[in-house]
Amino acid sequence: MNYKHIALSFFLFLFGQIIVWVQVNGPLIWPWAKEHRFLLMVLGIPITWLFMDATRLAVSGFGNLFWPGRFISFTAGIFIFTVMTYMFREEAINVKTGISLVLAFSLILVQLFWK
Repeated sequence: MNYKHIALSFFLFLFGQIIVWVQVNGPLIWPWAKEHRFLLMVLGIPITWLFMDATRLAVSGFGNLFWPGRFISFTAGIFIFTVMTYMFREEAINVKTGISLVLAFSLILVQLFWK
């Protein structure tokens, strides 16, 4: 395992998920985002690059296995959605969501430490 590649892939997935959150939820929240939907759609190009590179690093980091990188991507998405939805919509984390977050984080731990 290459932990440097795994960590870098996780950060790229996080950054990509932040942009995706703004892209798909922004028009529901901010007037400027609703007025500039086309510009938000153009963000699909750098988002795709981020996810492609993050996937390449994850696969490399996990010894050419695809599934662990998918769980890294999923967990990054869940984490960013939780944080940004709380920050911008003040939707608190209830017990069900908290348990789901613990389970999502557990996916990464299983992939990293189960031999």
